Amino acid sequence: MEYLASETAGTPKVIADALDRSNGYIGVRCRKLASYGLVDRPSRGFYVITDAGTAYLEGELDASNLSATE
Repeated sequence: MEYLASETAGTPKVIADALDRSNGYIGVRCRKLASYGLVDRPSRGFYVITDAGTAYLEGELDASNLSATE
């Protein structure tokens, strides 16, 4: 989420390269964050941070109150 907050948007591949992680790992994490509404996927394989994600990073949102959607 910090990457998306600083870069506005990205694909799992771009994020993985920037963070020196595997593409698969980042893809799984992005899907999980999307299920909690912290990031959004406006098109396939492309993620952006949501207002809720920004609020979480700024300490204004308690993630323990979020529910995942399937």
